[in-house]
Amino acid sequence: MDHPLIDLINQKIAEAERDGAFDNLPGAGKPLPEEDDPENALLNRVIKENGGVPEFVILSRELEKLREELRETGDRTRRTEIMKEMSMMDAKIDLARKAHR
Repeated sequence: MDHPLIDLINQKIAEAERDGAFDNLPGAGKPLPEEDDPENALLNRVIKENGGVPEFVILSRELEKLREELRETGDRTRRTEIMKEMSMMDAKIDLARKAHR
């Protein structure tokens, strides 16, 4: 079943073509860029353009903060806790990377 507004949409597109609205667009006449994930290309582009990052990137940043804290901490108990957290963070990063693919 067609969209109820398909005729209006087609009319507006035809008018825009006649008015030259699609002339001289960036990339006109060039092939579309390759996409690793064509099914989610639009979603991925919107997320990227709005500053979104994959979960594994966020987790990697948290891991870097833990490494920094480990370098600065002299307390043995806290260092042990940080190393446990780092180990868990590594596992989470691996899972997030696999899910991202």
